[in-house]
Formats: sequence, structure tokens, C-alpha cells
Amino acid sequence: MSTDPLAEVVTLLQPAARFSKLVEGAGTWRVHREGTGEPFFCAVVDGGCRMIVDGQSSMKLEAGDYVLVPAMHELIVESLNAPPAGTTSMPTEIGAGHFRVGHEAGPAESRVQIGHCSFGSPDAELLVSLLPQIVIARGEPRLALLMQLIGGETRSRRPARDLVLQRLLEVMLIEALRCGNDTASAPGLARGLADERLAAAIRAIHARPEYPWTVAKLAADAALSRSAFFARFNRTVGLPPMEYLLTWRMALARRMLRGHELAIEQVAENVGYSSASTFTVAFARHVGMPPARYARMQQDGRSPKNTIPSVSSTETQ
Repeated sequence: MSTDPLAEVVTLLQPAARFSKLVEGAGTWRVHREGTGEPFFCAVVDGGCRMIVDGQSSMKLEAGDYVLVPAMHELIVESLNAPPAGTTSMPTEIGAGHFRVGHEAGPAESRVQIGHCSFGSPDAELLVSLLPQIVIARGEPRLALLMQLIGGETRSRRPARDLVLQRLLEVMLIEALRCGNDTASAPGLARGLADERLAAAIRAIHARPEYPWTVAKLAADAALSRSAFFARFNRTVGLPPMEYLLTWRMALARRMLRGHELAIEQVAENVGYSSASTFTVAFARHVGMPPARYARMQQDGRSPKNTIPSVSSTETQ
């Protein structure tokens, strides 16, 4: 099994592009969009703008800046001179994949390449919980190039288009998560892997998800005391170590059950449970249904609703 946690998570997400467009602005303008929790990304090509994601603080973006939001629910993008609480504008399409907002005439003062994608994995909600809420990268030409390639491929109808887009999106997500300038200040998997001590524990979890991990054993791998490791992991990754372990185990279990190749007992053993009954109780608590029913629903082509797992004291042993 691969021990590259970031690559494993991004691959399991199964990203697929929905659309990409170039938006140019002139004068004073503001665009307000409601999201559905799907991924959003953008790169400022020329000029600058301000962006507010999910009600957080306003961010000033300039040419060369890149933003990734793994689960976007509300977005405001506006010109740098837009007054507070001004009226919103509707972009006008002026060409294939090319939109304009603000003044209709005159040269563009800013250009932003915007993209939306989806995560095909039924475990997307679980996996996204391991990522930062917002990733910002500044001055990374590789990301700008990837955005251009994604935009061009999205508008094309060439053979193997969907496969090419999936690979480009995987590369873009990995590149953004590992080089985001502000990612180091946002809790998530990328920040945990940037911490040499915590990275050892995270890689151990991914290398041996079936092992009977405890906080004490993971702390030993990180060469930290139990209390120091727990606090540092929780602060850096954004969730307690045993919750991270359970989140990853449930994602792996759901993938195995969707494959219909292993019995419940085998899946239980592969993700660290001593018996099928113990695994069934844990799986039902996290997913909302027993593993056998989940597997049948997948075979019938029905996708159960994702849930974020909770952790009880009995599951941390």
C-alpha cells in the first residue's frame, strides 16, 4: 500500500471538472454566488480582486495568486474599488468560456480564470474534512499553467477528455496543497505532513491502517509525549488523531465494500477491527447503516448520504 497520504486522499476523491471560464472585469463590480459544497478554484491572470469565501475575512488577490476551496458554500468576488455591501452584478458571456462583468466597454482591468469541479467519491465529505478550508498559493506558475490546461481541456471534445481532466485535476490539487503559501496556517492534512514529527505518525496510519493504533503508539512514532502529540495533532491537522484514523479507516472500508470482492470479515480485518460484529457497529455509527446494507445499495446503484464521523471513547482503543 502506498504511504503517501496526500496522494491517497486526492486519488480517492476522484475529481472531475464541471466547467472552467475566464472572467474579466472593468470598473466597479461584485459577483455573489451560492455554492453546493463542491470544490472551487481560481487563478488571477491580470489585475486584482477581493474574495470572500463562506463568510470569512476578505482576501486581496493579485496576478499570480491561486485559491482552492475544497467545499465552497458561498462566494463573493469583487473589484478592488467595490464599496462595502454594494449591489451585485451578473457576468455577461462574450465568447465561449469567456465572461465580462462591470463596465461593458473599455479595456479589462482584471482577468480571473475560474473553475468548478466535483468529487466523484461517495466518501468525499469524509475526505474533504482532512483538507484545509481554503488554500492560497502565490506566485506559482505551475498552478497557472495547470489552470490553462484544465480550461482548454474542459472546452474541448477530444478523445479521453474526462480521463485527462481527472489527471490534471489530481495534479492541480496536489500541487496546490503542497505549495500553498497560506496552507501552513490552515489546519489540515497538508499542514500535518509539513510537520516532520506528525508526518511520521500520519504515514504510519496510512501504511498500516489495520494496526491497533493508540495515541500512545502514534506519539512514539512522532517522538513526542502522549499529551504533546495529541495537542499538536489536533491543532495542526484540525481533528484528534484517533478521529483521523477512524475517518481514514471508514473511507477505506467503504471503498472495499464498493468493490464487492471482500467479505465483511475481511474488510473488518483490513481496517483494524478484531471482529465483523465490532466493525459493523462502528461502521453503522459512522455511515448510518450496516456494511452489508451499504454494499447492497452500492451494487444496486444507490448512493447513501455521507456523514462526518463522530468518535466515542470505546472506538479510540
